Amino acid sequence: MLFEYTTNTPSMHTPQFLADRLEEVLLSGTWIANTNFKHQIGQVNRLQATQRIGNLNTIALLTFHINYYLQGVSQVLEGGTLDIKDRFSFDMPALQTDNDWHDLVSLFCTNATKMVHLVRQLDPHTLNEVFVDEKYGTYLRNIEGIIEHSYYHLGQISLIRKLVTQADEALQI
Repeated sequence: MLFEYTTNTPSMHTPQFLADRLEEVLLSGTWIANTNFKHQIGQVNRLQATQRIGNLNTIALLTFHINYYLQGVSQVLEGGTLDIKDRFSFDMPALQTDNDWHDLVSLFCTNATKMVHLVRQLDPHTLNEVFVDEKYGTYLRNIEGIIEHSYYHLGQISLIRKLVTQADEALQI
């Protein structure tokens, strides 16, 4: 499918456009990757989500990782402080029960929805303002970074899910 640019196409540098891109990758889109995070993580159970394939990250760990950034950036968008640190972004507690996995998926969906809403509500001028500290760039750069980071890990999750499914099918034969 080709994307046709028209005079009605929103600028890439508006809160509405960025929110739509976030919603696309996180919750409900299929245009770029023909899938989204919510769909991919909703298709696996806890055992599949935590299954290791070689030295790859697990689906659960990648879900936790993206959720970590959604929570941290949302806190800033709500007027709070930036409390997250990259070094903790993979520090996921063990998922002992199916409810633990369902809780993580639910938290991810809640935080993704919140992030989309917060970006949609931003004043367009805020996008070019410094995000917390000059070393982090602008709000725009951070929002675009979350979009790109999410697509990167969505691709990994899609491939890992296929490998996990193939491994499960091989065991059933």
